[in-house]
Amino acid sequence: MSEDLYQSALAYHRDPKPGKLEIKATKPLANQRDLALAYSPGVAAACREIVRDPQVASDYTLRGNLVAVITNGTAVLGLGDIGALAAKPVMEGKAVLFKQFADIDVFDIEVDERDPQRFVETVVGLAPTFGAINLEDIKAPDCFVIEEALKQRLDIPVLHDDQHGTAIVVCAAVLNGLRVVGKEIGRVHLVTAGAGAAALACLNLLVELGLPLENITVTDIAGVVYTGRVEEMDPYKARFARDTAQRTLAEALEGADIFLGLSAGGVVKPEWLAQMAAKPMILALANPVPEIMPEQAKAARPDAIIATGRTDFPNQVNNVLCFPFIFRGALDCGAREINYAMKIACVRAIAELAQAETTDIVRTAYGGMSLRFGPEYLIPKPFDPRLMEYLAPAVARAAMESGVATRPIEDLIAYRQSLQNRVFRTGLTMKPVFDLAREEVRRVVYAEGEQRRVLEVAQQAVTQGVARPILIGRPRVIEERIAELGLRLRPGTDVELLDPGDNPSFEAHCAAFYACTKRQGYTPAEARETVRRDATALAATLLRTDEADAMICGTVGRYLRHLRYVEEVIGKTPGVHRLTSMNAVVMHAGTLFIADTYVQEDPNAEDLAEISRLCAQQVRRFGIEPKVALLSHSNFGSHDTPSAAKMRDALRLLRGLEPELEVEGEMHANLALEAGLRLARFPDSRLTGRANLLIMPNQDAANIAFNLLQVLGEGTVIGPILLGAAKPVHIVTPSAGVRALLNMTALAAVQRR
Repeated sequence: MSEDLYQSALAYHRDPKPGKLEIKATKPLANQRDLALAYSPGVAAACREIVRDPQVASDYTLRGNLVAVITNGTAVLGLGDIGALAAKPVMEGKAVLFKQFADIDVFDIEVDERDPQRFVETVVGLAPTFGAINLEDIKAPDCFVIEEALKQRLDIPVLHDDQHGTAIVVCAAVLNGLRVVGKEIGRVHLVTAGAGAAALACLNLLVELGLPLENITVTDIAGVVYTGRVEEMDPYKARFARDTAQRTLAEALEGADIFLGLSAGGVVKPEWLAQMAAKPMILALANPVPEIMPEQAKAARPDAIIATGRTDFPNQVNNVLCFPFIFRGALDCGAREINYAMKIACVRAIAELAQAETTDIVRTAYGGMSLRFGPEYLIPKPFDPRLMEYLAPAVARAAMESGVATRPIEDLIAYRQSLQNRVFRTGLTMKPVFDLAREEVRRVVYAEGEQRRVLEVAQQAVTQGVARPILIGRPRVIEERIAELGLRLRPGTDVELLDPGDNPSFEAHCAAFYACTKRQGYTPAEARETVRRDATALAATLLRTDEADAMICGTVGRYLRHLRYVEEVIGKTPGVHRLTSMNAVVMHAGTLFIADTYVQEDPNAEDLAEISRLCAQQVRRFGIEPKVALLSHSNFGSHDTPSAAKMRDALRLLRGLEPELEVEGEMHANLALEAGLRLARFPDSRLTGRANLLIMPNQDAANIAFNLLQVLGEGTVIGPILLGAAKPVHIVTPSAGVRALLNMTALAAVQRR
């Protein structure tokens, strides 16, 4: 580690407050009643229910989502036996990974006890606190003894992640590596360097997956593990003893298909690899220095598939790919243990995900690199947001099928959707929209069809069944990028392509565009040139002529340029005077809708009333009943400025137009969001509870507000949602990612239903 990285790591752990964790309350504690519910006397109700039925502890306490990460510090990373206290930063780090990747809460526990039996007694005494136990960084063979004893005595999952997490990811890499080179697991020979806890767990799981025991040769510091050897032997290693004359790692590698290294850096010489079988797999997983560096292995065996434990080389074998999600699935179905069926299900889910197309989130996290299943991409990356929805349901299903689930999940499809909602914060808000979009799949035209993000969202739209994409762009470029991204889109089958330079309906489109714009100053020649060169104009024309049902544009270029063609070609819904836009900000505290964020700079009272009505209609499409607040620097007439006056006038108009709509104003934002403050200030308010649709006095206020909420409120944005157009169209922003584009696609697909 460089001195700069060393000091940066210390600062990271020290500032702005020591450590990486804190405890936060999940319930309000703001008044006497809250106190009575949280503690005495109210807490007694939850205690009595748990006495009556211990299973409901997961309903009334954190236990069902709480994992203990426990160590004695005897085998910490590459640091060795550093003791319990020095291991605490590592355990806190593991807790952060659980929370970040699977939304699982963790208490890290460092036990200053080296005797395995006394360690077991300590953990058994703590077990009522937790829904599962993750053993971490405990030396072999003590880890085997401790894990087995705890599994026998406890009815909650116990997993030594150093063993089994590593084993699961290694097995997924092996299965996919064999798929790439065209070999069968029942016919290959494997050699290990290392016979510790992780190596033996890998071998045991590979045997469960079909690798013949007799096809495995284990080596350690004393050489080959052979029948009759007594040096450095234990019962766990003895299972893999072979009747062989081989005594060294170099000898054992002759004819081997797979090398699995979980030992020490530099123990493999490049010349030894020459004797391995054709297209070998070399998993050199020692950290930070692999058994052989990838460039050395590749130079010696250009046909090899290589994996390491490091982030700076392809095929990083990292147990963060599995441990958060195997615990997620186990906790959610109330599993009594994590068995081989659940581990194998996790292996196969990881292997399957690597073969799916990757996402923009993963590529962004890894410097924009192209990730496509093959020799240098055998397993997913840790930041792949789909790990949760692939792995946890597979684990839960296996737990139920193997009979260890105490709270079986009745609807795995709904469960998978709930996991998506954990990963993508907009998922719960968007669920009613996606469900409606799937009922009748509509044609959605994308103006910037050559953009990689657009191609990825087209794939997602097809996969999730929410739209049939029409892509405007050059077919050759689109097809090349589909191949480059590893997408499964089939032009002409899954998606339609329209080449602006070779458009069979060019004359008809020109005529349609000119008919819409001839009173906008266009000549016939200008109309032809615009349709030929501007994809947004062409897409709008397709929507106008009913060759598409909805439209998405804006991934390139300024918002107002795209808006111009929407206004000129598509126009407004009859009865609507001006287009408007709204953004949703999805936060932990709930979803807020804010308008007008992009279109109307300084709307008058009549415009604000129309904005409120259009936005309220859209909010209902999310399955949410709108509660509208007209915001101002004034509270219920406290100021007579033009801005405050127009908000009061807008309220009057709205009450006449929409008497059933819950709306109040003009008021401060804090009164809109805090019902108690609002009623204390204005007891006659017709708005109940918390407002969810905030109408701002001008575009500056709206745009500033939603961007502040996005950053300070850690919110995720949906939008901008364009409202009032004669046909469904949305203009996204150039920064929109694939998930944001997919949300807008679904919204466009349902907007006229």
